[in-house]
Amino acid sequence: MQIDTLNIYCDVIRLRSFSRGAEANGVLQAAASLTVQRLEKHLGVALIDRSCRPWKPTREGQLFYDGCREMLERYHELESKVRGRPVAADTVVRVAAIYSANLRAMSQSVRRFHELRPRARVELEYLHPSRVYERVLNEEVELGILSFPQGQRNLTVIPWRDEAMVVTCHPQHHLAGRAKVPVRQLAGEPFVGFDAELVIRKQIDSFLRKHGVEVKVVLTFDNVEAVKRAVEVGAGIAILPQPTLEHELQARTLAAIPLSAPGFVRPMGIVYRRGRRLYPNARAFIELLCNGFIGPPDKHPAAPT
Repeated sequence: MQIDTLNIYCDVIRLRSFSRGAEANGVLQAAASLTVQRLEKHLGVALIDRSCRPWKPTREGQLFYDGCREMLERYHELESKVRGRPVAADTVVRVAAIYSANLRAMSQSVRRFHELRPRARVELEYLHPSRVYERVLNEEVELGILSFPQGQRNLTVIPWRDEAMVVTCHPQHHLAGRAKVPVRQLAGEPFVGFDAELVIRKQIDSFLRKHGVEVKVVLTFDNVEAVKRAVEVGAGIAILPQPTLEHELQARTLAAIPLSAPGFVRPMGIVYRRGRRLYPNARAFIELLCNGFIGPPDKHPAAPT
């Protein structure tokens, strides 16, 4: 059985698409479909359940995918070592990040990575948290960047950084200009929050309950940028991670005041699917994010294998 055949099958399953799987391997969609059919005939089982829309792998198809993926990863890593240079599977590091990841810092890291490893590149996309989880678990990307990433049994989590949560308001708000804000003084304030299903909303609600404070939620959004725009026009105050306010604080369109209660932070983490073996370039990008540099090849303690 040829390596190309297994590559096509794994990409079709990983991307949940015959057309995208074919494109990833430089073949026509009909060729990818025929490849899967020949595998099914060879194995004597259905690998894809075509009776539902969208289609999904059967139990046997998922089992075959998991085994092939591991085998192909080992093969590509071996090929990379023998050739002494990256192969196609290791030249692109695909990363999905939540919208509120620090865009400036991420862009700088991507540029620095390309300077250090010009033969590799990072493909970075910003998504809703649920889509980041989905793309990581479906192995459409190697790495995800999320807030409050713990508690996901199918993911390996690498702690990245803790971001202080601060009160955010219009510069003319009565809280602006204070050195610190006691949590109790937020009681009854018009509040711009996040949608109820988001983890950050649950963490903020828990923090306020812990301090016996009830705010008046007037608007909710599913991303930080929309929350900031609402606060800018005076809709209410918000509690946001300080690094997400860098541009607005420089432009003086928002004010940020530390909370008097210490220790309320937004933990950020780098995640990948549990059991996945990361290629050297993915491990190097993790090390660059965590430490600001890339060490000797294949020695990246920040990224467990």
